[in-house]
Amino acid sequence: MKDVDTFENDPDGYLYDPRARAAMAWIAGDDGDLPAFEASAAVRTASHAVDRLRSHGSEGRGVSAGALDVLIRLAAREQGLSIGELARAAGVSSRNVTGLVDTLERDGLVRRVPDPGDRRSVLAEITPAGRKWIDDFRAPSRLAMKALFRGFTPEELVVLRDLCLRLTANQQRLSAHLRQIGSQP
Repeated sequence: MKDVDTFENDPDGYLYDPRARAAMAWIAGDDGDLPAFEASAAVRTASHAVDRLRSHGSEGRGVSAGALDVLIRLAAREQGLSIGELARAAGVSSRNVTGLVDTLERDGLVRRVPDPGDRRSVLAEITPAGRKWIDDFRAPSRLAMKALFRGFTPEELVVLRDLCLRLTANQQRLSAHLRQIGSQP
């Protein structure tokens, strides 16, 4: 795990990771792609930092980061969601969500209920115990996010959000394109 002391400032005053730069320079070669490779490494480092913080807060309370995502999505709704809807929203497989819902149901935080719109289907919905769990998790989460994003202006956070979602959109387009050309004869 890296700490902030391993980062340095470039001549323009922007942070970079010298170890990542050296590794990425080797991969990028001389094509001028180093900034994209370094940005990719920085996104991964930042993602891991957020995941570590979320995991520390949720796993200490007996819930994995994936299960926490399910609980948050269900807590934000008046009615339940299907396994497929939860999977699409989280960008994971239905099988993964089924396992998370099984665990949360076993722990009394989620229950399966009949889908009023489709008798053949069930929805996952948060229980009162699940709502209490989320309510108890909310205050420490707010403090952690304030600490994690300390020094960022609201405008910088909007730009960060936009950049991350643009990366995600590009990845989704690329994956769709690769699936399309992979399925062609």
